[in-house]
This record gives sequence, C-alpha cells and structure tokens, in this order.
Amino acid sequence: MNEDSSEPKDSFITSGMTHGEKIQVVSRRAFPFSRAEVYRAFADPARLAQWWGPNGFTNEFQVFDLQPGGRWEFTMHGPDNTHFEIRKVFVKVVPLERIVFDHIQPMHTFRMITTYEEHDGATILTWEMNFESLTQNKDLGRFIASANEQNFDRLEAHLEGRPVDEDTD
Repeated sequence: MNEDSSEPKDSFITSGMTHGEKIQVVSRRAFPFSRAEVYRAFADPARLAQWWGPNGFTNEFQVFDLQPGGRWEFTMHGPDNTHFEIRKVFVKVVPLERIVFDHIQPMHTFRMITTYEEHDGATILTWEMNFESLTQNKDLGRFIASANEQNFDRLEAHLEGRPVDEDTD
C-alpha cells in the first residue's frame, strides 16, 4: 500500500510499474447500506447515470445491458464541456456479488472487477482495475485512484439521497 499522504486514503495503487508489467488500481470503501442497495445503485442504469464518474461529470447512457457479453455505451460530459464516448463490455455478472467488465478505449483498456461484500451491517465495495501495459497508464492510474474516490463520494451521496456534486467542504 502506498503510504504517500498525497494518495487518497481509501485507494491504493499496486504495480511494479516497469516495462511489460500491468498496472493495477484498487479502490475500496465501506458504505453503511445493504449489499442489495449498493448493488442496485450500479445495476439500475437510471440510478447509475446519476452518480457515475468524477465530480462535475454527467452521463447519457445509450446502451446498458447488464449480462455477460452485454454492452455498456455512454457519453460522459465533463465540467469543461468535453464529451467522452465510453465503451464497455460486461464479462461476468453475479447479482449482489460481482460485476466484471472490460473498458475498451483507444488510449487505455482495462478490466474492472467490482465486488460487493457484507461486513458488520455495511457493504464493502471494491473496484479492481487491471490495465494493459501501456506507457501512459502510470499517470492514468494515479488520476483514476483520485477519480474513484470522487466516484465513491458521489455514490454515497446518491445512496443518502443528497445531490451527487454537493460541496462537502
């Protein structure tokens, strides 16, 4: 685990980060909600579109077919009015337990494994992102660890019924 205080406290990056090795970003957080409620916030595309992405981003889902081989296609709109066309393919879906999908973009490809574990009345959500070995992935991995924390903040706000981009400072 990276002890550098500049890294988000709930995320960590693991990798040798040498040529030919893969980059892995793992983010984990406990949410004081049932596993079913946390899972449904992802499995329901209308809900997912409300909180998915870092702060300031919005989404338009064109396709969300949550089953092995199903596609997830959407446009992310950044706060600076930049638009990102995103393509993913679901690999494995075990309701209430695990969702695995491949993120397929020209500049970066990764497999994301999401797990939902019950623990002491809460749900531990883990995102494990495994990147192919591309030079730019080292910096991308550091950005994504921070972006995942923002994503978790937005999910928590959504679960609590608060606006997802509410200023908490």
